[in-house]
Amino acid sequence: MRKANREIKEFDKIVNLVERCDTIRLGISNEPSPYIVPLSFGYEIADEKIVFYVHGARKGKRHELVAKNPRVCVEGDLCHGFMETGRGSVTCEYESFIGYGNAELVKGEEAKKGIDLILSHCGFPGYPYKPGVFKVMSVYKIVLDEVRGKHRNL
Repeated sequence: MRKANREIKEFDKIVNLVERCDTIRLGISNEPSPYIVPLSFGYEIADEKIVFYVHGARKGKRHELVAKNPRVCVEGDLCHGFMETGRGSVTCEYESFIGYGNAELVKGEEAKKGIDLILSHCGFPGYPYKPGVFKVMSVYKIVLDEVRGKHRNL
């Protein structure tokens, strides 16, 4: 990281940032250009790693691209506003994280767990859903094997 004083090094602080984000962006390889999609999500910590769960249609571009190459990038951020620097410019106060892992299609109990975590993170813990929903929806699990955080002026 070019400006080391902006790095968020503590894992628990990155997890706290993840908790406060309401949307992540999933970057997927798609030659010749990357494909990025914003997603609602759920997460948990397992074996000292952040594990994301996301959902979507059983068919479509994201589904096709992940099947070709499961390696993905996950990004989340919070913009706290803009301010003058006092040096003749304007900057943004922010917190962000970026991580890398593999997206894995999950089914059965793992998919139910993922949906429960998504609903909980989105403010609907314990929300009842029909089991038939899994006939039209896919759930992916992404275990980050690398994650870094960054902030400015907080």
